[in-house]
Amino acid sequence: MTDQELFKALVERGIVEQSVASRIFSTAQYSNRPPEDLLYDEHAGDEVEIAKVKAELTGAPYKKVNAAAIPDDVLKLIPQETSTTYKVAPLEKRQGMLVVGMFRPDDERAQEALRFIAKQSGLSLGVYLITLSDLNAVWRRYAPYKDEIAAAVSEIGKDAKEDKGVELEEGGSQEDAPIIKIVASTLRQAVETGASDIHIEPQRTRLRVRFRTDGDLKEVASLPSSLVQPVVSRVKVLAKLKLDENRIPQDGRFRTFLFGRDIDYRVATFPTPAGEKVAIRVLDPKTGLRGLSSLGLSDYNLKIISEGTSRPYGMILISGPTGSGKTTTLYAIMQQLNKDTVNVVSLEDPVEYFMEGINQSQVKPEIGYTFASGLRQILRQDPDVIMVGEIRDSETANLAVNAALTGHVVLSTIHTNNSIGVPPRLVDLGVPPFLLSSALNIMIAQRLVLRLCPECKEKFTAAKEMEEIIEETLKELPKEARVGIKQTSAPFTLYKTGNKPDCKTCKGKGVSGRVAIVEIFKMTPELGDLISSGFTEGKLWAEAKRQGMMTLRQDGVIKALLGEVSLEQVIQEST
Repeated sequence: MTDQELFKALVERGIVEQSVASRIFSTAQYSNRPPEDLLYDEHAGDEVEIAKVKAELTGAPYKKVNAAAIPDDVLKLIPQETSTTYKVAPLEKRQGMLVVGMFRPDDERAQEALRFIAKQSGLSLGVYLITLSDLNAVWRRYAPYKDEIAAAVSEIGKDAKEDKGVELEEGGSQEDAPIIKIVASTLRQAVETGASDIHIEPQRTRLRVRFRTDGDLKEVASLPSSLVQPVVSRVKVLAKLKLDENRIPQDGRFRTFLFGRDIDYRVATFPTPAGEKVAIRVLDPKTGLRGLSSLGLSDYNLKIISEGTSRPYGMILISGPTGSGKTTTLYAIMQQLNKDTVNVVSLEDPVEYFMEGINQSQVKPEIGYTFASGLRQILRQDPDVIMVGEIRDSETANLAVNAALTGHVVLSTIHTNNSIGVPPRLVDLGVPPFLLSSALNIMIAQRLVLRLCPECKEKFTAAKEMEEIIEETLKELPKEARVGIKQTSAPFTLYKTGNKPDCKTCKGKGVSGRVAIVEIFKMTPELGDLISSGFTEGKLWAEAKRQGMMTLRQDGVIKALLGEVSLEQVIQEST
């Protein structure tokens, strides 16, 4: 069964839309991930219906799995590493047969591994096709994170005299094994739960571990204070930092291979009275490298960005607070512009995701390699597209504008409250106003809001106060942006987080990832004249309304009416 055969069958049966299938295949080309994995990431079709179609195509019958009912002795027949590597799971043992579940029954390498395991146990082999959700539930049976941590902590302090001198990975001795397990389990759990950051924080009486998931920090483990130094040292070894330096902050990074893909971790230490605090940014290409069409952009805004990126020169600037997804959007635009006929060069601080076909460079201000000095060198590299991580000073701003004026596409981020604030900010940085009309292309502002779980979200009728906000917002909405909106007058149906602790999609959180709300201010002849002749904020807003800009709140309200996000979150992020 090929991916093309699967998607063709899914489209023919109405399980997946043709436009969605095309978009997923496009994204798969540059993300180096199977289209089927992307299909589940986007919740683009019912998982069980997809499994039934796969069962017909592969000839392996579909089976619904109750992970809790799998006996412990059966679970031990297939090691956890084998299970996660090949996406297989032991289900039962009956009449001399090992019954297994496979996510991809036609995977020859997985079949070979299972035949070897069954032969070793003196069993024949029976195969069912299972869903990814059921497979994840089985994986949680192997060793829940807290159980792994508790087991590792209990090992510490045991007499290991007989094992001293036995070398483990990265030069650790046998007595270091529990610490290695604690750190490895923490990294794996962070990736599995989709955490963007890991915080390892020494407290007065303990070592606290927290994950940032969907923008919020949550404590996931509490360790004895005696483990502060060993755990921090283990992370520093992985990141190749100085172990004997704990007086000043240090930065580093390392890479692991988990769940079939390379995961990068960016490490920053910070000295505190209780010991060194460690912040680890988890750079998972599964979440960080996405196509423009998978960012949650409305068709209206996606069309404007596509038109802007099709121009042969000009600046595309993205604005928003820290953690608003600016870098993800920049990478998505770079991926769209990344072709064999185009030379794309980037200056980043630091390089977050390594992208095939793009020449990425990390600035080092401590040795004089800054955005400004790097920009001068980039222009000697015959670039077509230049990405600058951030415009934060006058020199960088002027160099970027001049690069755009000399026939280059320039991508960057800038700190303003909204897209209207970009021109005044550039002028404030010393860019002559008369240059902006020729240099600027589109200015994007964005925020991230929590996406409601598609499986357990609940409907409700909007209260009077909410109705007034929605009506006022829709009244100013550009005509072209109204396409597809079914709710145009009260009463309005909205959605909120559900209350289902057993929901497999969101694991009881009520939300599943985040989605961007966006506003895009275009450079027009009218805006160019306005900037050159002197402008006020009121005049800029009037121009934005004239050109049909959809504001952050309008984009958010539309997504709330479509059931993607909650209205409360939209109001909070767009105020």
